[in-house]
Amino acid sequence: MAAHPLLNAFKANKPAFGVWLTSPGFFHARTVAQASPKTSWVLVDCEHGLTSLNPVLGETIAAIHGARAEAPSALVRIASTGVSSSTSWQIKHALDAGARGVLVPMVSTAEKAAEVVADSRFPPGGRRGFGSSYTHGNWGPEVSVAEYLATANDTIVVMVQIETKEGLANVEAIAQVDGIDVLFIGPYDLSIALGYSAPAPDPHPDVEKIIQHIREVVQKAGRKCAIFCTDGKQAAKRAAEGFDMINVTSDVGALSSAIFQHLAVAAEAQEG
Repeated sequence: MAAHPLLNAFKANKPAFGVWLTSPGFFHARTVAQASPKTSWVLVDCEHGLTSLNPVLGETIAAIHGARAEAPSALVRIASTGVSSSTSWQIKHALDAGARGVLVPMVSTAEKAAEVVADSRFPPGGRRGFGSSYTHGNWGPEVSVAEYLATANDTIVVMVQIETKEGLANVEAIAQVDGIDVLFIGPYDLSIALGYSAPAPDPHPDVEKIIQHIREVVQKAGRKCAIFCTDGKQAAKRAAEGFDMINVTSDVGALSSAIFQHLAVAAEAQEG
C-alpha cells in the first residue's frame, strides 16, 4: 500500500506529530504537507474548518498524498458530531475521498463508537459500502481497487473525540470498543463542557488531571491516545508524557505566528 506515516508511527510506538488544516485549497494543502519531513499526518478539519466534504475534500487529500514520496497520512474530521445521526454518510464521504483515517467529534457512548467503526469498515468487519472510482487512486497511483478493498480495514485509522461530560463518564467503555484505534482529547470543548475556561494555552489544573486520567484509561485498554496542541513546546511536553498522537500546530496558527515574528524583527531593526 501507499505511504502511511501515522500507522507506521503507531506500529513503532513513536509519537506521531501532525498539523491541523483549516483552510481549503489544493496548493495550500500541498504546502502544509511539504513543510516538514517530521509531519506524520495532516488532518483536514471539516467540522470547524472551511473545507467542504464534496468535492473539495478529495482534491485536498490528493494534494496531501501527492506532496512528497513519504507524504503525511491525510485524515479527516467530519462536520457531524457524535450527538447527531449524520455521521454515517459523512464518514462514507471522507473515506471515499481517500482519507487514511477519520475523526468523529463528540462521541460520548460506546454504542456510538461501535457505529463509527461499523461505518468505517467493509464487511464482515462493518457495513461500509464501496463504489467510488477515485478512492483507491487517492491512496496512490499504484494502488488497485482489489488491493484497497483487501487492506482498507487494517489500514484506515478510526478515531473518536472525547470532549463531553458523557464521553468522559463513558471513556472506559468507549476505549473497549473493538475497532476503535484512537481516542482523541479535545482540550477546548472538554474544558468548556466541564465548566472551565478554555486553555490559554494550557488547560486548568483540574482539567489537566482529567486529561491524564483519560490517557491512562485509553492506553491501558490498548488504544492510542491523541491530543490537540497549539505549538511545538506544548506538543513536546505531551510527547514526554506519553501521548501517542499529537497535533503540533494549525495552518492558520503557524502562518499568523510566522508573519508576526518576522515583522516584529523587521520593525525592531527599523526602530533601532
